[in-house]
Amino acid sequence: MAARLGEPPQGARVAVAGLVILRQRPGTAKGVIFLTLEDETGVVNIIVWRTLYERFRRAVIAGRLLRVTGRLQRENGVTHIIAELVEDISPMLDELLRPSEALSQTGQTG
Repeated sequence: MAARLGEPPQGARVAVAGLVILRQRPGTAKGVIFLTLEDETGVVNIIVWRTLYERFRRAVIAGRLLRVTGRLQRENGVTHIIAELVEDISPMLDELLRPSEALSQTGQTG
């Protein structure tokens, strides 16, 4: 995901997902939240405006694994996603820890 963000044009609507590795809410940012997500290909910078933060506060604050849909913005060589939708998909992490049903039925472990 992160490695492919150079492909869509400026302003394209994209969906990204990754582990939250950084949350910043600088006092000088007037309520804007900055998130950094990481996947196996790199990192993605997310900007969450105050009004959106109020709608998705729980996911932004507590999510370990997020899916963010938003608009691609490139400025001064830096790519950001301006968030429109923030989804906490952290429960999917718990699924990774469980052996699959198929493996447990055959007696194998995962």
